[in-house]
Amino acid sequence: MVAAVLVTLVALLHLYIMVLEMFLWAKPRGLKAFGLAPEFAQQTKVLAANQGLYNGFLAAGLLWGVLHPAREFGWQICIFFLACVAVAGIYGAATSSRRILFIQTVPAVIALIAVIFA
Repeated sequence: MVAAVLVTLVALLHLYIMVLEMFLWAKPRGLKAFGLAPEFAQQTKVLAANQGLYNGFLAAGLLWGVLHPAREFGWQICIFFLACVAVAGIYGAATSSRRILFIQTVPAVIALIAVIFA
């Protein structure tokens, strides 16, 4: 149960990131969340929407794993998508902002550990 809750929280986080990147990037909430200048946000809006779509796919995969009727296979799906989230977070932390490590990678790794020991 704990593992399912943690995976669901990571999925919800990525749904929120998707909304920020796809729909709120150039709006006050998106500007604040990512520390963007309005001009830059306008110029990169399409790139951010593409990035947001990928975050949506990660969330969908995590929810698929949690809700899959075959528990063992569902956990394998979760492990795959949590590993993807963690790797993406490490890359983002290395290339963009170290904050991403704590926002994305740490929750994914905690959920991954919970799934492995579930």
